[in-house]
Amino acid sequence: MPPSSLKAMVSCVDEVEYPKHTFLFNEGHKAHICYFIKSGIIRAYSRMDDKEITFWIGIEGDTVLPLPMLISGNAEFCNLELLEQSVLFQLPIDKLHKLYSTDIHISNWGRRYAEISCVQAEKIFIARQFKTAEERYEELLCHCPKILQRVPLGVVASYLGISQTSLSRIRAKIVL
Repeated sequence: MPPSSLKAMVSCVDEVEYPKHTFLFNEGHKAHICYFIKSGIIRAYSRMDDKEITFWIGIEGDTVLPLPMLISGNAEFCNLELLEQSVLFQLPIDKLHKLYSTDIHISNWGRRYAEISCVQAEKIFIARQFKTAEERYEELLCHCPKILQRVPLGVVASYLGISQTSLSRIRAKIVL
């Protein structure tokens, strides 16, 4: 993004700090703010029966866009919860839409973010369908060890699509 576009975007952003367990988005409600994670960890999850299914974990440097609201004005299909005290940069969606309409570089950034999100979702879906639980754990260990150090094991197990007991067995096997 050219410096002038970045400057325009930054001028619309505020830094905020929230405690652990704050919900940024709630399932069934419209979200009106985008976030950029300066410090902290966020998880996205949905409830099924009495279980919480974590399908995304965000860390420093990640962007959190409420895509249903941003794209079509719809309510969120998931909850976003802070797993640590976090410092975020927030950008109201109405301001982001104005930036999209006035700056092609920011508009292209938003399109690119949506494309990357689709690819990441597809990778997660394919991994859950075709990789073993051990392979998914090893991939997480290799690509994002911070998550394993900072996120509760129950959340990690849910993210990997396995039980906490299975995760414990996999971890014990890999340590040996």
